Amino acid sequence: MILKELTIEEFNAFTYNNYISVYQSSNYALTMQSQGFNYKYYGIIGDNKIYGASLILIKKEHGFKYAYAPRGFIIDYNNYELIRSFTTLLKAELKKMGVVGIIINPPIIKSIYQNKKLITNNNYNDIFNNLKDLKFNHLGYNNCFETLKPRYEAIIPLSKNIQKMFNNIDKNYRTKIRSADANGIKIYKGDKSNLEYLFSQTKNKYPRDLKYFESMYDCFNDLIDIYYAKINTNDYMRNVQYKYQLQTSKCNLANANVFKNVKGNNNKLIDKKLYEENKLNLIKEELVYATKLLKEYPNGIIVASTLIIKNKKEVYMIMDGYDKTYKKFNAKHLLIWKLMEKYALDGYSTFNLGGITNYNLNNKYQGLTNFKLGFGSNVYEYMGDLELVINRPLHLIYKQSKTVMNLLKK
Repeated sequence: MILKELTIEEFNAFTYNNYISVYQSSNYALTMQSQGFNYKYYGIIGDNKIYGASLILIKKEHGFKYAYAPRGFIIDYNNYELIRSFTTLLKAELKKMGVVGIIINPPIIKSIYQNKKLITNNNYNDIFNNLKDLKFNHLGYNNCFETLKPRYEAIIPLSKNIQKMFNNIDKNYRTKIRSADANGIKIYKGDKSNLEYLFSQTKNKYPRDLKYFESMYDCFNDLIDIYYAKINTNDYMRNVQYKYQLQTSKCNLANANVFKNVKGNNNKLIDKKLYEENKLNLIKEELVYATKLLKEYPNGIIVASTLIIKNKKEVYMIMDGYDKTYKKFNAKHLLIWKLMEKYALDGYSTFNLGGITNYNLNNKYQGLTNFKLGFGSNVYEYMGDLELVINRPLHLIYKQSKTVMNLLKK
């Protein structure tokens, strides 16, 4: 077998018939070019057939070239001889190019947590040990977001049985979804013009800049969608007015029952009257708030948005955000549910909500993790990052220089 640098057409033809992550695609290669990376496609060839391939990103830092295969090689990791040949040939090629090392984070499943039931990959240990035998250094089983790509992801199985899928959502979330719908939250499909607003909501969550997401939008073209949730302030006002009228009727009834029983033991009726009046006062406050929103935002308010990439039978949520000022509207809950419904009916099989942390451990990201799991997601745990040293003497100097640079930044 030989290693060959593939054209984009050869690489795309190979990936068309193989499952790949969003991050293993030629679209992603073009996206990362905007971030200062060079890229190449390599394949291992035998009998004029491609048996494995990989996108390789290369960046020069502090005078050293370093490589990255996002989500790893596209290859049968169960075939030790194949992965050994590809690794050996690729290592020799990268060394000629002056690359000091490469990181991969293959989508090899270690385990799946499905409805709190643990499903383990019986081949995992063999694959892991084979990679270690090939001198890949495992960088650890991290629990949060220390790796280049998440080690845990929340993935929702989609079904055209919409009611069954809805019932699989956390009960509290179902209530929030219905509330958002009743309060005038509407979902719209956006375009590139909405990207800057989405980024402004989420820029503190992601290490990439706006240019990265703009390039991603252009490079993935018709495979990318933007959706946003908007408060229809007219609908919200009508809903609050209806609640006010309904609660007024309840208060009038409670008052009437108290007066009918003036001479009787009516403590329960008085308590009921006070309870209904208290609810009415809260709705009055909401009515004032709804009136203010309608006056200030007659055309509505965008309160949540998300960027989605469609990848074969999977949809992947790349970025999402919401305006915390309007958190009580639960717009993000409705947005995700409506996208689950839409993509399920469009024939997609999974909705990947992206990275989470180890859900068995408490940490500062627990709210994010719990939010994504509330939609009936399964937890996929992967292997994590592995590093292969290409040129050991240069790699040692590279590591030392990185340490110095990190100290200078503090």
